[in-house]
Amino acid sequence: MDSTQVEVMIRYVKEKLLRKPDAQITADTPLVSSGIIDSFALVEALIQLERVTNLKIPAIKVAPEDMDTVAKMFETAARMGTPRKRQ
Repeated sequence: MDSTQVEVMIRYVKEKLLRKPDAQITADTPLVSSGIIDSFALVEALIQLERVTNLKIPAIKVAPEDMDTVAKMFETAARMGTPRKRQ
């Protein structure tokens, strides 16, 4: 997990996905299970995670628990992601 990538993902979650705008989050803050973001936001989070990591992550295999924290998002990317093909 690259600290710059983590910060980019945290900033994205704060700016684009938070249901509670005043919430403070870290890489280990529960997002879905705490209600900070809803399950619909997970699709957007997954797309952003793919951009940040430059990996293709099979959405069909990703469960909400895999995306509950930013740290878990990066663990999921490392476990399930495959390098994107260069165009």
